[in-house]
Amino acid sequence: MRGGNLNKSDTVLEIGPGKGFLTEELLKTAGKVIAIEKDEELVLFLQEKFKTEVKEGKLVLVNEDIRNFQPQKCGLSTGEYKIIANIPYYITGEIFRQFLESEVQPFLMILMIQKEVGERIMARNNKESLLSLSVKAYGTPQIVRKVGRGSFNPPPNVDSVLISIRDISKKSFKNVSEKAFFELIHLGFAHKRKQMMGNLKEKYSTDVLEKAFSNLRLDFKIRAEDLPLSHWFLLVKNLSEEKITL
Repeated sequence: MRGGNLNKSDTVLEIGPGKGFLTEELLKTAGKVIAIEKDEELVLFLQEKFKTEVKEGKLVLVNEDIRNFQPQKCGLSTGEYKIIANIPYYITGEIFRQFLESEVQPFLMILMIQKEVGERIMARNNKESLLSLSVKAYGTPQIVRKVGRGSFNPPPNVDSVLISIRDISKKSFKNVSEKAFFELIHLGFAHKRKQMMGNLKEKYSTDVLEKAFSNLRLDFKIRAEDLPLSHWFLLVKNLSEEKITL
């Protein structure tokens, strides 16, 4: 995959290496590859295929479901590794949450994901979602390129995109609680067809909300999908100053 700018000082975490086609390319440029594969037979296959690299310590194979993997157990620290992977649709959201919210965050993520999911992350038509806000709260996403279904054999039923997430950190949460932020956005998107203030009234009084919205000059009828990330942070701060907890 392009966009990783790998060099011999890099440690790459690969999710689901399969038969090692991407692994082979990563080993050419990265200093070390840690490949997480839950299929035991594939792990045995990879151990044989990359016998030399495993012996030299350039490739570490971990037989585990990625959703149970803890980076620190492999000696990884925050900002000291990059994730490069082609991940299945059904665990895309889990992977983002697992590593972006982790205390041991990667420096960079480059993932091949379903095109529709990539467009949601980028807030297609300027419409935010829980996914787009959750990703952008920690880093800067960018669609590197589109990948048609014909690029795969056998071809899937959907097109894909290669997405990068750079500048990953928790700096946005220096003055805002992660817990409060995520509870607020989940509350705001609880009923998509309702105006945001109506959703938030499940936890906050009308007076508190009207004061916070007025402070931020927000339309009382705004929907959650139309509120940009920066304003969500401001809203969390305003509500916190009212000493109201979710």
